[in-house]
Amino acid sequence: MKLPKVVVLLSTYNGEKYLQEQLESIYNQTYSNIEILVRDDGSKDNTKNILQNAKQQNKVKLIMGENVGFVNSFFELLKQAPLADYYAFADQDDVWEKEKIQRAVETLEKNKNQTIPIMYYTNYDFYDENMEFVLHSKKRNKTHFLNSLVECVNIGTATLMNEQARKKMLQYIPTNNCLGHDWWLYIICSAFGEVIYDDLPQVKHRMHRNNTSRCGESVLEKYIRRIKILLGDNHFKKLNKQIEEIKKCFYSQLTKENQQMIELFLKPRTFKKQIQKICYTKKIMNRWNEEIILRIGFLLWLI
Repeated sequence: MKLPKVVVLLSTYNGEKYLQEQLESIYNQTYSNIEILVRDDGSKDNTKNILQNAKQQNKVKLIMGENVGFVNSFFELLKQAPLADYYAFADQDDVWEKEKIQRAVETLEKNKNQTIPIMYYTNYDFYDENMEFVLHSKKRNKTHFLNSLVECVNIGTATLMNEQARKKMLQYIPTNNCLGHDWWLYIICSAFGEVIYDDLPQVKHRMHRNNTSRCGESVLEKYIRRIKILLGDNHFKKLNKQIEEIKKCFYSQLTKENQQMIELFLKPRTFKKQIQKICYTKKIMNRWNEEIILRIGFLLWLI
């Protein structure tokens, strides 16, 4: 029996430092029917040479592109990818566990309804620049459409989708208001299909220097920093624009209930809408500290 085909979609940009290690972790997967499609997003360092060498060894198929940003680069990969059963996003500086693809395919093949968009994602562990373990990521496994409007539960490199999900992602490609290709996939699958979570970490997610310095923070320091990020940096403004983009692309296809969710977040904001959101009885976010920050955003009429 022929194994389902998996295409790994890897976007690179100035990734010479860690790229080879990630490529090796993909080559060494226990699952055999894998094709690797790489798009370089206009690198200025040695990344192109690393990729050309991999191409010459017939290990990857390569697209050399202009710099369009990581989100658009991944959408380009989705457009140019060959037909397959499943597609896996990959980032240039992480490392995959050997059974990552095997485990994903086995889980997805148990799902008999492949006519709907399906997203599978795993938990992951944080590692430092030298691939020394730092900490285990807390699970984000409560998934539903309302959550997808305000939180991205998955990171791209830990995510795999079926062909129906890829088709849906390419049906309407967002303009400039998409906060992430992985987030867009989560929105689509929570609205039109199924989201599957695997708590076993399958990715060693490398923390960059500006992130590793935060490992010694206290709980209070982390909470304060998170508040500053969410209430500043136009975070809610960006969320609002992404929700507007969702409406533009998919509104007519959504269920009535999900249309109502969209309308609740869009302008014009009214006192009634804000009270509805503030008093919403169910937990929206996966973590309580982020739930509190979201409710503060409602109180301040930021979203």
